[in-house]
Amino acid sequence: MEQERWRSATIAVTLVAALEFVLLAAAGVALLGNPLKGHFNAEAASAAPRKHVTERTKPTHPTLPRNEVSVLVLNGNGRAGAASAAAGRVRNRGYIIGSVGNAARPNDGRSVVMYRAGYEVEARRLARDLRVRIVSPLDGMSTRQLMGSHLVLLLGTAG
Repeated sequence: MEQERWRSATIAVTLVAALEFVLLAAAGVALLGNPLKGHFNAEAASAAPRKHVTERTKPTHPTLPRNEVSVLVLNGNGRAGAASAAAGRVRNRGYIIGSVGNAARPNDGRSVVMYRAGYEVEARRLARDLRVRIVSPLDGMSTRQLMGSHLVLLLGTAG
């Protein structure tokens, strides 16, 4: 009889422990997420055929007219007065000149129009207006360095 009580108590404690384990595991997944989710997603992604997808920055506002778009013009080609001359062309197209200066590093490539997040449409329009082929998100510059401008025209040696 003593042995049956001991056996019943052991079974009851084991069931309570199993229930606690299941509840703890569920709470852990709910609070921390599924730790294997990334592994399975990566596995599934590597098995799926790859497609080249170009992610575009969606405008966070209606497209601004030229006279409300501020442009920072930076001389990356080393030619004296190049940024000032380019700023004149930008101003003649109706844009606001935020500032004119020299780039921190020389740009030995083509001229580039860079944009803050949400201003890709305006950047593509400026690039089309000035016949600049390369448009990209800010690269190597922080939003703070723009001094409030929406776009950057970085002049290169190749035009």
